[in-house]
Amino acid sequence: MRVLSGIQPTGRFHWGNYFGAIQQYIELQQQHDGYYFIADLHALTTVRDAELLRQYKRDAALDLLALGLDPAKAVLFNQSDVPEVSQLTWILMTCTPMGLLERCHAYKDKVSRGLNADAGLFTYPVLMAADILAYDSNLVPVGQDQVQHIEVCRDLASSFNHQYGETFVLPEARLLSTSAKVPGTDGEKMSKSYNNTIELFEEPKALRKKIMRIATDSRPMEDAKDPETDHLYLLFKLFGAPDQVAAMAELYGKGGFGYGEIKKQLADAAENYYAEARQRRQEFASRPDTVKDILADGARRARLQATNVLTRVQDACGISKPF
Repeated sequence: MRVLSGIQPTGRFHWGNYFGAIQQYIELQQQHDGYYFIADLHALTTVRDAELLRQYKRDAALDLLALGLDPAKAVLFNQSDVPEVSQLTWILMTCTPMGLLERCHAYKDKVSRGLNADAGLFTYPVLMAADILAYDSNLVPVGQDQVQHIEVCRDLASSFNHQYGETFVLPEARLLSTSAKVPGTDGEKMSKSYNNTIELFEEPKALRKKIMRIATDSRPMEDAKDPETDHLYLLFKLFGAPDQVAAMAELYGKGGFGYGEIKKQLADAAENYYAEARQRRQEFASRPDTVKDILADGARRARLQATNVLTRVQDACGISKPF
């Protein structure tokens, strides 16, 4: 099975990105043919500073490699390094009903949060469909909020197949784990949109400072607390060993502790959890040519597949060379 997913370089990756998606990319590469890309074309709808976007792309590549994405097992590349996807986007655009895009809730949600309602944001699902279809993808790991876009992709592929004959492989959504709901520093879902994130590779002092500022309730120390309703415990559960998590759950059940104690344990656990990845990141950062070569080779492999699909599409709809 071929698995494909992309992640936008719109800021430094945070705990929510890792447990919500990246961790599962790493797991899926063990059993499947994986294609993972840094979605810089998509990022243009929100990042309008050229040097900042370049830095975010560098950080994204370093983070993914440090966390365990293995170029020997999966294809890692920049989205914009495969121009065939942009060509395919236009072909799909010619058979995309306006009403289909107008119903996409992600577009309406982003506009409601103040993002400019430009054509790129509106047609985002078509580019996403091209990303998926260009590699004959079978599975696309997504959160619940992106399932509609996979349905749009299937609709466009089915419509094209009906019009021109069987051309596209129809992908299936693979829902990411419910553990993707990582609480942020305010208790809401961790998201850059809410400004409540903790970055994966925060410097230790900055990490501890941010954790110590996590909002907590005002219940007395002596009160027993339900751990499953407390975001500090839920965060610790992501990092702690099973025996540590069990001990903390028991502590919550008894009461008689301060949140400062929990925050210290959380900081220790998080720092230890990412220690090896932090070291690998430093090593990759010291060898930028190696990272460039990995991305270039990934783009080469991705283009081979995308070219095959685009040629198939061009032949089907009649824009291949007539002579």
